[in-house]
Amino acid sequence: MDFAVFISLFIVQRLSELVVARKNEKWLRQNGAVEYGQKHYPFIVLLHTFFILSLIIEYNERTDPNIDILFLVIFVFLISMKIWVISSLGKFWNTKIFRVSGTPPVRKGLYKFIRHPNYIIVVLEFIVVPFVFHLYYTALIFSILNAFILRLRIREEERVWNIT
Repeated sequence: MDFAVFISLFIVQRLSELVVARKNEKWLRQNGAVEYGQKHYPFIVLLHTFFILSLIIEYNERTDPNIDILFLVIFVFLISMKIWVISSLGKFWNTKIFRVSGTPPVRKGLYKFIRHPNYIIVVLEFIVVPFVFHLYYTALIFSILNAFILRLRIREEERVWNIT
């Protein structure tokens, strides 16, 4: 697979997620949802934006022209898992933290088995996507940065949902 095609599809996938999030945000707000974590959210947006830019920059500097098919297959699997997560949460899925008073956390799909499957998928994406094209610096740097952001994010989300 050509990098330009891959990165274009990856960007379309991310933008599609934002479209779903925006639609769900409208519904959530109409149903009295309160937003939390506004202070760290811009950093998440920047992290994901710079991740894509880093993929492009490092790709243009790389010396290994081959792609890793195994990591490409793993990435496709991760996309299917993310679709399952998004469909499990339905109108409650978002890139931001919202809570409608009186609603319990969703406990279906992967959420029956794992507390934060969406974040696990994102952690894996920050490793797998660069590995498809042997972009190890991007994988390392952005995995570390993502760990810091997700630590804040999960802490806030668990506080909002009173999960212990």
